[in-house]
Amino acid sequence: MDFISDLLLPGNTSIASTLVLYSFVIAAGIFIGKFRFFGVSLGVTFVLFVGILMGHFGYIVDNSILKFVREFGLILFIFSIGLQVGPGFFSSFKKGGMRLNLLAVLVIALNVAIVLGIYFFGNIKDVSALVGIMSGAVTNTPGLAAAQQAVSQIASPEQANIMASGYAAAYPLGVVGIILSMFVIKWIFRIKTEDEIRKIEIDQEDSHLKPFLLSVKVTNALIDGKTLIQLHDIVQTNFVVSRLMGADGKVTIPKSSTTIHPGDILLVVCSVQDADRFKAVIGPEVEMDWESTPTPVFSRRILVTKSEYNGVPLGSLRLHNGYKLNCTRVNRAGVDLLAAPNLRLQMGDRITVVGNLEDIDRLASRLGNSMKRLNQPNLITIFVGIILGIILGSIDIGFGMKLGLAGGPLVVAILLSRFGYKAKLVTYTSSSASLLLRELGICLFLASVGIAAGKDFAASVFNATGMWWVIWGFVITVVPLIIVGCIARGHDRINLLTIMGLMSGSCTDPPALAYANNSTANDQPAVAYSTVYPLTMFLRVVAAQALVLCLL
Repeated sequence: MDFISDLLLPGNTSIASTLVLYSFVIAAGIFIGKFRFFGVSLGVTFVLFVGILMGHFGYIVDNSILKFVREFGLILFIFSIGLQVGPGFFSSFKKGGMRLNLLAVLVIALNVAIVLGIYFFGNIKDVSALVGIMSGAVTNTPGLAAAQQAVSQIASPEQANIMASGYAAAYPLGVVGIILSMFVIKWIFRIKTEDEIRKIEIDQEDSHLKPFLLSVKVTNALIDGKTLIQLHDIVQTNFVVSRLMGADGKVTIPKSSTTIHPGDILLVVCSVQDADRFKAVIGPEVEMDWESTPTPVFSRRILVTKSEYNGVPLGSLRLHNGYKLNCTRVNRAGVDLLAAPNLRLQMGDRITVVGNLEDIDRLASRLGNSMKRLNQPNLITIFVGIILGIILGSIDIGFGMKLGLAGGPLVVAILLSRFGYKAKLVTYTSSSASLLLRELGICLFLASVGIAAGKDFAASVFNATGMWWVIWGFVITVVPLIIVGCIARGHDRINLLTIMGLMSGSCTDPPALAYANNSTANDQPAVAYSTVYPLTMFLRVVAAQALVLCLL
């Protein structure tokens, strides 16, 4: 039975024992992470703590293997994060998102300012420990990963272990501090959650972001004989006329040259904010059950699954001329978008078209419409992106700074997810495949960090110095959030639910977001979280690296 002891007892560094150790650390960490404490779970972060525990009891991994697994896990995690946030990275700066992103940037700036204040005027002079504390205080694992990768290039491995210890010491109160900050803002401004939810619901009823179906009867004699293309110039807004019922009761699919006349009934897809303008120009809204109206016209959704249509403008499909079809809207990742001609299609889009079944089937065959094809991972794009990310991360961008194995793949993934279609690279990944890639990467990374840091963790944390790590971590978490929360509510009058999402997103903290969603039974915190998450994730990685390279 010697082989059992070789596999399970500490001190063995064989490949088999290493695989057993990693498997146990990850499995146990994920299992423990499912338990909720006061309604909050820490998820895969417990992999780090189990790794620390095993390292404390003498379990080790060959240094070269540990370093490879850690860096490879980091790259998988960071690259999948980039692919996830990339599509929303640039659009997050539009409209109200700009204000939320500026507030999130202020949170990050205050975090960094407090760290600098502690370093120059406080009682902690170890840069590695401070950066680890900051990453743990804002629960940002990619920031820790980037900083560890940066410190490994210019300092000893012990510095990376100290950084991991600081992260682990600050993380638990980091989660608590984010949720506590929400309570503080609510108490300061005497906010009632029920009133905030009611305001959100009223605003959502008036939302103009989603396509809106409107049936109107043409009564304005001044537009008699006008074509739909001329009507666009008159109304001056984006809309699609899906179907047209003439005075004779016949339903047709109109095209840009179709003329309209008094008595016609139009099924219009437009924004809610434009509905009143449309009724003022065309005529009154009427009740119309288009589905029960006898007509050979059908509405179907077609799935875009052929890579050659990735990035192709919707207008270039020539739907009416080639297929006698109208596209009314495009559903992307669960969100309906107006079918504008310049909207570029992406793999996985579901386009809603109206027309005859034979024509719909012809278009479906052209676009793919195969769920099976979407389930096949696009591994070429992933590994090409990793190659480009490593190359970019190795380039000196000035002052001796490099993006490294964290920043390089992150930047490349963001760019590929947004502009990859121009290079004929398909970046679509199913949600389950993306989650698997991300979770596998972070588990390998956290297990490696924990095992390496476990040997010296107790000596580093359970003393007066470790106590200050916890205290300063709590300060780094709470003070910026309360300051920004007061600005958001007191100056900008932002809804509490949005502030809760802003706080969670500015710290990239899923447990805090889960609490916000569960306590409000509304998805507004998630909307705010997703708005600030892309930029915040990028800046957290950059800030952690910059502190290491500038101060160490």
